Amino acid sequence: MDDNKLNTWKESRKRRIRNLSSKNLLSGIIAHDWTALSAAITLVESFKETDFREAQELIKLCLPYSGNSVRIGITGVPGVGKSTFIEAFGELIANKENKIAVLAIDPSSSLSKGSILGDKTRMNMLSMNENVFIRPSPAGSTLGGVARKTREAIILCEAAGFNYIFIETVGVGQSETVVKSMVDFFLLLMLSGAGDELQGIKKGIMEMADAVVITKADGENSKKSEIAAREYRNAIHLFPPNENNWIPKVLTCSAIDNFGLDEIHQMIKSFENQTKNNGSFEFNRRSQDRTWFLESLKELIYSNFFSKKSVKEFIKEIENKVANGEITSFQGAELVFDLYKKNETGI
Repeated sequence: MDDNKLNTWKESRKRRIRNLSSKNLLSGIIAHDWTALSAAITLVESFKETDFREAQELIKLCLPYSGNSVRIGITGVPGVGKSTFIEAFGELIANKENKIAVLAIDPSSSLSKGSILGDKTRMNMLSMNENVFIRPSPAGSTLGGVARKTREAIILCEAAGFNYIFIETVGVGQSETVVKSMVDFFLLLMLSGAGDELQGIKKGIMEMADAVVITKADGENSKKSEIAAREYRNAIHLFPPNENNWIPKVLTCSAIDNFGLDEIHQMIKSFENQTKNNGSFEFNRRSQDRTWFLESLKELIYSNFFSKKSVKEFIKEIENKVANGEITSFQGAELVFDLYKKNETGI
């Protein structure tokens, strides 16, 4: 295909996506049309005001079809092998007649604001599986290891019939806590042989984990992985019990040798059965809904205020005064907050 034909096809595709209404997108999503699903996620990620209204309508339409999945958050430090693990683990689950959506979050540059979005190339075999949908999204300025609209993307994927949703987080450390508030099962991947094992245990993130998996447990690392797993098991016993009565498990695996993957799947199924039987699965979902109601409210208030031209101009003026040393940053913030209060009260 020459450049002119390629550009014509791209423009045609963009127009087709833009012209899809929420009702048309819904029809495509519930019919398992992954092109429609991709377009829908693009719509909810858009910053345009017109797209925002259409996206909200689409989410509302999709809600009755959502909720029928196990949402799994997968986190770990860079180099732990998250993408390699997801490819091998995803293949295992997909081959058992499951449908899997992978929402992979890529870090964004603080300078260019761009992201590579290369997860499909890192999961080449998995991306070709007809039961798997992979969607990379930029983290942008969002904290917590997830993208700005990951929550909405989960609902769209569930409406499309996926019964396992993987959220692969950025992998930057202890800031990856937001993902816990949108998943059912939180899986923490760790490495062995990277120094003092207990030094890698950060209480905040370890307490949230429903399971710790030591990756790359093959070859010379096999014995080190077992030692690390034993130390993590001992450490977990020091943490207070979970409200759902689930005792976090520590396992080892090798994505290269396909070792330990089936045990991880069985563990997640055991977690699902136990938490659904004791009611904590549904309780957790409802608690998350309350959390995201408040988060959505904050975003609406933030967007409404900072999108106003007069506010942007005033903030720029205050920024210059702070930079020139005329006022402190705290004084500047108070001035902007006073403007916010005047906007809200109509004074």
